[in-house]
Amino acid sequence: MILVDTSALIDFFKNKNDKLSKIIENNKICTSDIIIMEYLQGVKSNKEHLIIKEWLLRLPNYKITQETYLFSSQIYRKCRKSGITIRKPIDCLIASIAIKNDLPIYTLDKDFEYISKCFNLDIMK
Repeated sequence: MILVDTSALIDFFKNKNDKLSKIIENNKICTSDIIIMEYLQGVKSNKEHLIIKEWLLRLPNYKITQETYLFSSQIYRKCRKSGITIRKPIDCLIASIAIKNDLPIYTLDKDFEYISKCFNLDIMK
């Protein structure tokens, strides 16, 4: 399974990213509620919102636990102590889902590259 970040979903739905299309065709992607929320809040059309929401809700979903939140705070703190400021704390939460569940993450967001300098985070592009 590959955790698909919001940035990759945005690129996929706007540009039909071929690499992500192949991953999706092989049913190898998963998501989490935070990614679903982050993506859907930017969808303008009600019809598109409904279609994409139904599609996202059919994907395997990794739930966020208290441990996930606590680990995401450790990610932010360790990066900060290393001189790296993560711009969006949600990215720390998404990274913690990937790390704790041993999932590679497909992303176009640079914050994950910064996180991978401090933690073992497998990033796909």
